[in-house]
Amino acid sequence: MSTASAPVPAVPPPNIGLGVGMLGLGAFVAATCYAPQKFLRRWSWETYWVTQAAWCWLILPIVVAWLTVPRLIDVLAEAPRGAMLATFAIGLIYSFGAMAFNIAIRYIGFALTYAITVGLTSVLGTLAPALYRGEAEFQKIFTGPGSQWIILGMAAGVLGIALCGAAGRSKELDLQAKTGTKGEFALVKGLIISIIAGVFSALFGFSFETIQPVVELAERYGAGYWKYNVLFLFVNTGAFVTTLIYCLWLGKKNATLREYVKLPADVARGSLLWNHLMALITGAFWYGQFFFMSLGRVRMGEYDYTSWAIQMILMALISNVLGVAFREWKGCRGRTWAALGLALLILIASVLAISRGNYEANLSSAVEAAAP
Repeated sequence: MSTASAPVPAVPPPNIGLGVGMLGLGAFVAATCYAPQKFLRRWSWETYWVTQAAWCWLILPIVVAWLTVPRLIDVLAEAPRGAMLATFAIGLIYSFGAMAFNIAIRYIGFALTYAITVGLTSVLGTLAPALYRGEAEFQKIFTGPGSQWIILGMAAGVLGIALCGAAGRSKELDLQAKTGTKGEFALVKGLIISIIAGVFSALFGFSFETIQPVVELAERYGAGYWKYNVLFLFVNTGAFVTTLIYCLWLGKKNATLREYVKLPADVARGSLLWNHLMALITGAFWYGQFFFMSLGRVRMGEYDYTSWAIQMILMALISNVLGVAFREWKGCRGRTWAALGLALLILIASVLAISRGNYEANLSSAVEAAAP
């Protein structure tokens, strides 16, 4: 089947400010996607999780790709099978990280889970794709134009995320001392689960590389800056398969399968519809992080894979600000607030540093292209 003969919409030139803005939107919806879970009415975790996953990892990726990628059927027919299968397999594994992330929040809280998981994910999800592109591309992170800003920014990001974690732990101790109760906080268990979540979640950043032949084909057919929407057809659906199997098994084990269509009689009328609405909002927000990440990535230029680190750092920043808004930090000591404030300032500085590195790299490429 021949490729399209119509003019191909150009991918927008690098625009670091707009790219970071898109990544910021993705970070915001990612940081807020779990909020609807607080308003569920008598739904088990497995029922809620697979319902929101159906929207995030199955329905929305298909609908958005169909609407934004021209001649999608032709793209999929011509695309290399190996690239599609490899990306689907990454999604199968990534799903475990997503589930572990949600479980870890139960044991160590919102802020600390983000600190550990996002810290690992930001580093692994940025360096692994660069290494996959080859030794020369990997070395550019350390020796290329603007590289000193990239390294400084990533190091500051890790430091800021670690300080967020320390502040989060201090917060838990403050609240325990004030209330005299420990609650469900379990540091060791939460730490292990968060590390698993961080390593597995980093695979999503790697999927941008494995799907590249399909993305390039979609671009030739006119997808332009929507080209990465073909990625989500594979990595997200792979994640959904794993989630579906696990949640159906839990539903059978816990006798909760009926919850999809019926709740106990003592629950208020309309609660089932309300729960499905909360799951839809969660799924839409979670999918939104991928959607805006792809739109930010195509605008970052030379070091486009650093968009992963930027969004992860912004997620840590925004999630902690939201933690304050949700009154998770109420009653903490002054030094706990000071640690959090310092961490947030470092995170902001890290995003600015990485952005500066991208700007210098793109400027250098533009100068080389203009040279005779």
